[in-house]
This record gives sequence, C-alpha cells and structure tokens, in this order.
Amino acid sequence: VDGFRIDVAHGLVKAPGLPDLGRDEQLKLLGNQVLPFFDQDGVHEIYRTWRKVLDEYAGDRIGVAEAWTPSADRTALYLRPDELHQAFNFHYLTTGWDAPALRATIDESLDSMRTVGAPTTWVLSNHDVVRHRTRFGGLDRARAAALLMLALPGSAYVYQGEELGLPEVTDLPDEVRQDPSFFKENGQDGLRDGCRVPIPWSGDQAPYGFGSGGSWLPQPAEWAGLSVEAQTGDPASTLELYRSALRVRRAHPQLGAGDAVEWLPAPEGVLAFRRGDFVCTANTTGEPVRLPAPGTVLLTSGELAEPDVLPADTTVWWQG
Repeated sequence: VDGFRIDVAHGLVKAPGLPDLGRDEQLKLLGNQVLPFFDQDGVHEIYRTWRKVLDEYAGDRIGVAEAWTPSADRTALYLRPDELHQAFNFHYLTTGWDAPALRATIDESLDSMRTVGAPTTWVLSNHDVVRHRTRFGGLDRARAAALLMLALPGSAYVYQGEELGLPEVTDLPDEVRQDPSFFKENGQDGLRDGCRVPIPWSGDQAPYGFGSGGSWLPQPAEWAGLSVEAQTGDPASTLELYRSALRVRRAHPQLGAGDAVEWLPAPEGVLAFRRGDFVCTANTTGEPVRLPAPGTVLLTSGELAEPDVLPADTTVWWQG
C-alpha cells in the first residue's frame, strides 16, 4: 500500500460546546464555508498521530486529505511536515473558467503550500461535483483546462472519465438514482449521480464493456463514441490529448517540480506563464486573441491555424 486518501479529512472534530448550525443556514456538506463540525483545529493532533504510523513503514507512504476548507491557508495546515502529505485543491476546482480568477487561485495555492513545504495539487472534477466539461460549458474548455492544470507545478489528480471528455449525465430518471443525498429533504442537491455513471470502455452499446452485470446507472447512447476503444489511436480525441500531455510532462521534469510560475504579459482573458524553457498560454475568452508565439508548439488543446493567434478556449504548450 502506497498510501491512503482520507475521506472528509476535515470532519473528525466538532467545535467546543457543540454549537448549532442555525435554523436559517442551509447545510451543504461540500463547500468551503465555515461550519462548527468541519476544519476544527483539533483535527491536526489526530493527523500527527497518523503520520507517526505512516512513518513506521519502510519506503514512502502518502496521506492525501479530502479536506474542504475556507481558504488555501487553512488547507496548508493539514500538510505541515508532521501531518499529511497532500490535499485536494478544492479552491482550484471551484474556480470558474476565468483568467483573473484562475491566476488568483493559482498564486494563492502556490503561496500557501510553499509555507509548509508541500506540493500544490490541482483537480478539476471528482465524484461529488458536476464534471468540468459540463460545468465549464463544453469540451473545448474542458480540454483547455486539462492542459492548463497539467502545466502547473505540483501534483495533478485526474477523475475517472475526464480523460475521455465525459459530460455530466443530467437526465437520469429519479427511479434509477443512487445518491443518498437525493432522498434527503434538506440535504444536498442530489446531483452526484450524474458524475458517477460508469465510464465506457468498449463496444457500441451499454454497458460498453463495463462488465457482464451491466452498470448500476444507465449510460447515454452517445457514449459509444467516447469509449476508451473508440478514442484510442485518434489523435483528435480527448483520451489521446491526455496521453500526449502526460508524455510531455514526463519528458519535461520541470513541469511537475517547483513551487512557482513566472507570469508573462498577456492580453485580457489570457493566462501565460513560463517554467524554464516551457511556456503555457491559455485563452479563456470566447474569441481568438493575437499573441506572439513564444516558441515551438509542443501540444495544443485545439486546432492552431496560425502560431500567433490563440483560438478561443484553447491552451497551447510551447518549447520556449
């Protein structure tokens, strides 16, 4: 075992006096709000004892916190040298497809993790939120967001199916729902089933190679074209984009290493940063933007007709 993901890592301790949440408050178990039963300082004593257990074993062991906290600084507290090793960056996950907001979150995340010597993590989707293809408004943005995430220093977490470009399933009949929150009168919004529909592996009919017993949630008919089998070998597919990005990332060790980016001048709505001889440019606007080519193209999330024109909702990696 290489390590453990700790579910609801922020939820082991309640505030002194067990204060009520309040009658007028809406209970949302997933989010970065301040709550009397989440992210209490007492959790850190618990993780110090867990870290001692992890360190008793030879080799490297990692503890990863699923911790929703009010700020990146609060998340960093879980990653002090005698506590856990990484935490999912939900502040990044909840940031929209907007250049100023993304830059602010990236800077805040890097700055906070640097203080405790922990790698920053990046995550776009998981089993509790609407898939980012749907959340951001389309496949072009999802592909561009993937390349932006994989260009940042630290660790990237990929949620099953995002490498296939899967959208959220938004038309599940009520009778097939499985999420307990869907059945709670005052619980969460009950939309987590849409991101948990089993991924398509092969074939042109459900369950798309998932297993002889079928899948517990119905898979859309159009997913036949999004299966692993259908996308493998297609250079234009999202699966091959992820595979290419990971190959480039491994070939350029500086991509995962380090704890900072060098921001470059860029037009409004565009993110541009340098990491050694690598440059990433991301256009979050709905229009093409003229931007001088900073080098040779390594990889692009969409078609690049002119090297000095960055298409709408497109990220390009360059060898500077």
